[in-house]
Amino acid sequence: MAKISVLGAGSWGTALAILLNDNGHQVQVWSALEDEIQMLSQTHEHASKLPGVKIAESIVFTGDLEGAVRDKDVIVLAVPSPFTRDTAHKIKALVGEGQKIVNVAKGVEEGTLMTLSEIIEEEIPQADVAVLSGPSHAEEVGRRIPTTCVVSAGTRETAEYLQSVFMSPVFRVYTTPDMLGVELGAALKNVIALAAGTADGLGYGDNTKAALITRGVAEICRLGVCMGAKMETFYGLSGMGDLIVTCASGHSRNRRAGFLIGQGRTMEEAMEEVKMVVEGVYSAKAAKGLAEKYQIEMPIVTEVCRVLFEGKPAADAVNDLMLRDKKVESPALPWE
Repeated sequence: MAKISVLGAGSWGTALAILLNDNGHQVQVWSALEDEIQMLSQTHEHASKLPGVKIAESIVFTGDLEGAVRDKDVIVLAVPSPFTRDTAHKIKALVGEGQKIVNVAKGVEEGTLMTLSEIIEEEIPQADVAVLSGPSHAEEVGRRIPTTCVVSAGTRETAEYLQSVFMSPVFRVYTTPDMLGVELGAALKNVIALAAGTADGLGYGDNTKAALITRGVAEICRLGVCMGAKMETFYGLSGMGDLIVTCASGHSRNRRAGFLIGQGRTMEEAMEEVKMVVEGVYSAKAAKGLAEKYQIEMPIVTEVCRVLFEGKPAADAVNDLMLRDKKVESPALPWE
């Protein structure tokens, strides 16, 4: 049994707390919101984010950050990506040498273009940082629907330890050494999901969505490989797997926000209606910044940014994508 704290009591943090508690671990969940702590402690249900999912009374909810961090075997960092740096900075002095921190949020920091694990390592250099990602909507994990994810860390030993911590009959975990690829796939798929949702909102069909998913993974691969990630990662769980589920699922907040934009809402109106952090909006500018930094062509990302931040009509963005210059699908394949 491990002593585990989950920092962040949103839908994903709560779902993982339920999973880890089911696995027999001693689980504590920290939230910065006193009302949320009281609600979860009293009702044992996150009615607004995981309705109908009962939370075991053995899971402790707290606002004591020091108590949540000190002497824990594993810290699961489940705050939304825009708050990763601030939270990491707050706990820096509380984290022991080699203490394991698992990032489960998805994003790239706009100003620095750093992945979330890079932010944590910069703020807490003494930590042993890992990443858990994959096609895993909290609404399903909380209801114990079979799910598969991948964990990556700096060493095989840490990855395999965390694999054993999270693994269960309903939550299968693979390992990979490619932490950069896992994080890029996880962050950038949210931007593609915004595009897929926008296409749905415009009334387009399955053909359009399949095109966005397929060409979206091509964009992610081009950038990721140039940055040093491995191609195989983007065709795995944190790449293609997460991209498919985020573009297609009714649970996806990124797809939902895109759908509303396709129906004519502004980015701000869509985010307000979704009522949850839409991480693809925060990652879109960072993705465009990475594309420019590494001189990688990412037309879907570029058009998403124009729709989100420049007021470009979504239908015009789709039209411009379709009418781009003629291309070869796989330039590395030679003609006989």
